[in-house]
Amino acid sequence: MAIDALSSKKAGALALIATAAVSLTSIPAVAHPEGQADPQSAPVRAGVQITPDAPKLPQGLSARAWTVADADSGDVLAAKDAHRKLAPASTLKTLFAVTVLPKFSAGAVRQVSAGDLEGVGAGSSLVGIRKGKRYKVADLWQGVFLRSGNDAVHVLASMNGGWDATAREMQQTARKLGARDTTVKSPDGYDAPGQVSSAHDLTIFARAGLADEDFARYCSTARAQFPGPKGTTEIENTNRLLVGSHGLSRYPGIIGVKNGYTTNAGNTLIAAARRGDRTLVVTVLNPQSNALNAVYTEARSLLDWGFSSAKKARPVDSLHIVHAQHAAYAHGAGPGAVNAGATDIGGRGGSWYSAVAPWAYGAGSAALAAGIVLVLRLRGRGRTTPPGGTS
Repeated sequence: MAIDALSSKKAGALALIATAAVSLTSIPAVAHPEGQADPQSAPVRAGVQITPDAPKLPQGLSARAWTVADADSGDVLAAKDAHRKLAPASTLKTLFAVTVLPKFSAGAVRQVSAGDLEGVGAGSSLVGIRKGKRYKVADLWQGVFLRSGNDAVHVLASMNGGWDATAREMQQTARKLGARDTTVKSPDGYDAPGQVSSAHDLTIFARAGLADEDFARYCSTARAQFPGPKGTTEIENTNRLLVGSHGLSRYPGIIGVKNGYTTNAGNTLIAAARRGDRTLVVTVLNPQSNALNAVYTEARSLLDWGFSSAKKARPVDSLHIVHAQHAAYAHGAGPGAVNAGATDIGGRGGSWYSAVAPWAYGAGSAALAAGIVLVLRLRGRGRTTPPGGTS
């Protein structure tokens, strides 16, 4: 998948601290049929859903589909063709992470075989995984989230039982999360016949991921050290709203999540940000504008609109019930379960998620009145490696 962003060099930059807090509360059930807005409050014009009393939407929105959702309540504040099935590009890696991340402890080590790297698509974005080298699982996830490395996805999928098995499990996870628009063919998001998702479903995946501290940490990391042929090298996140590059400033309160690009999908982006006590998730798919950075500028304008409109715009839809649980629990697997082929040298058994997930999962737990606030303190370094190819 072709990455929409190239890394820029910023030698000697000060460490960045990204602080993100996601408050997790039970989500009220959808009061209208799945995928439809309340016809009394959400007129649809040219595929756009917005309540009559909501502030006017930003000008210049050209994306084929988009959503603005409150991460805490699950309310969709506005949307355009939210259930339109489109190629997702690397934003599908959010579902991959929700499915696979809880299975392997961050300190587990994988010695990469030739078989692990078989089938990486031509032109894929690569973080630089080398056959025969040993990598910690944490390094592989940094490669997935920061560089959108399809090579890292292939290694993790091999650990998870193989490419096809992982695709099937991702499909099951999507259904368990209530995401009905998604068909998984290639776990890394690489263009494949029949592979689709929607702005609605991708927002669900991001929201489910942000409930896990490791997902939230990885998706909001601007820069990290990655094992290279000679020691370590610094990699920079390709999300331009997160790092502030290519003529864009870092978005205030940005948490991160995932961007992507393929020929079929165009530019895609899921962006989460927090201001005060409110966290919003905006998903933008395939802007038709030829403007530079269109996917980022449209996401920025929708985030701005969402924060200014959150107390004025009534919901037009609701995301399905997603609690502070990692999707693997729906498959009976707990965090820290290490697959054969990986050596456990540091588990996740003591994590916040381990304590929360068993009681947090389950439709109908609307009695959960108190939210759980997750505060992340992240540091990034200021130098980057040369840009990779595609994602």
